[in-house]
Amino acid sequence: MITKSIQSVEEPTVWGLTPSELHDRFWAARGVQVVRPGVESEIVEDAELFLLLGPRLLTIFRLRPLVDQLSWLKPDLLWVRLHHNRERAYRETAITDSGGRFIRFERVYGGSDAHLARVALTPIRTIARFWQTAQDLHSGWRTLRQQITSDRRTATSTPARTYDREVDDEVMQFVRYLIQSWTRPDTTIDRVHRLSAGVWADEQADVAPDVETIGPAWVGAGRRVSAQTSVIGPAVLWDDPGARPETQTVKWQELEPTQAFNRPVARKTQSVFYYRGKRIFDLVFITIALLLVLPIFPIILLAIFLEDGRPFFYVHRRETRGGRDFPCLKFRSMSTNADQIRAGLGDRNEVDGPQFYIANDPRLTRVGRVLRKFHLDELPQFFNVLAGHMSVVGPRPSPSDENQYSPAWREARLSVLPGITGLWQVMRTRRKGLDFQEWIKFDIEYVETASLSLDLWIVWKTLSRIIRGK
Repeated sequence: MITKSIQSVEEPTVWGLTPSELHDRFWAARGVQVVRPGVESEIVEDAELFLLLGPRLLTIFRLRPLVDQLSWLKPDLLWVRLHHNRERAYRETAITDSGGRFIRFERVYGGSDAHLARVALTPIRTIARFWQTAQDLHSGWRTLRQQITSDRRTATSTPARTYDREVDDEVMQFVRYLIQSWTRPDTTIDRVHRLSAGVWADEQADVAPDVETIGPAWVGAGRRVSAQTSVIGPAVLWDDPGARPETQTVKWQELEPTQAFNRPVARKTQSVFYYRGKRIFDLVFITIALLLVLPIFPIILLAIFLEDGRPFFYVHRRETRGGRDFPCLKFRSMSTNADQIRAGLGDRNEVDGPQFYIANDPRLTRVGRVLRKFHLDELPQFFNVLAGHMSVVGPRPSPSDENQYSPAWREARLSVLPGITGLWQVMRTRRKGLDFQEWIKFDIEYVETASLSLDLWIVWKTLSRIIRGK
């Protein structure tokens, strides 16, 4: 591969943004402001974190594990050593004489400077300003070491993609990787709209409706793609220089919090103190909850009886910790012949996997719809918690036939008590075709990160959703 030894006077842009600006918008979409030494910009108040890096570095890495460390250790500064998870190819530079005549190709191995493999994260604006006002990279690191005592900083490492913005070929590699990695550029770039999966175009681009696209692609301002054209991604059609739009600022106040920040993250623990603490929490919470809700039990029983007679409760065999089955209790919210009716509703199932869900389920009684809306049908499960069959928080209790869908997943979720509520219940999106995958994802995530602080967060989220009728 041949790389130009001199950068172009004017960098190409897409949607009015250079590759370096696209890099910064990618991080802004995650609530992170990129700060470089000697580069003036406003240190915004609405950023959740500040990423301190050198002027030449473009990088992409997983943020969530680093947020975990920040949440637990609470340092003022987190040093991060980046491990390149891609092979560094050589680059060849054309060497010429003073008259511009070609002499030879010079092959350089190893790619980027070692300083490109180090960044820092901080939630503190003052530290970001210290970094920004540094004259160069070396003085910036020195200033941080002087200003932040060793007990207020920590270090870690993470796999990453790193690119040198002064090397054209690496910049192009970065853009190709960014196109594949950034699925929602519209979060921080207002002028783009989605044409199809992975294909985004500027509002001033002219793309025929039946253009064939294979893989992700970005179409810049002033570009025209006719119906006879095939676009094979990852690809970028840079802005037409004559139609290059003005750069728009990031609307930090309107950004949604990312999943890396919007809930507490706990480390896995199997301590006996955790299980004892969880059991004490269950008993205290359920005792208080029963004192509050027992007065409405007679009202619910009467409503069920007046509409559809007995039985008042629905009992279904579910599996608890270790695969033991138990009678899971609910107030009956469906007609007495609901199981027979379900046999004819299989083709109307709106979720994937072993579950069965219909938004307007015809088996629900009028009383049952109210019970389901406010989760009142699950109140009898408080007695399952008292009996030790369940916990307040845990994976959704499932029958044996549902747990057979994935043995590895089954063993993980049956290693803890099932819960009245759980991570899946408060984080699921109900997106078609993804419900079962989300069920597995959030159940396993709960098992791996279980803690009392996470339980408290899930209880709070559950109560807030019930109050809002969700």
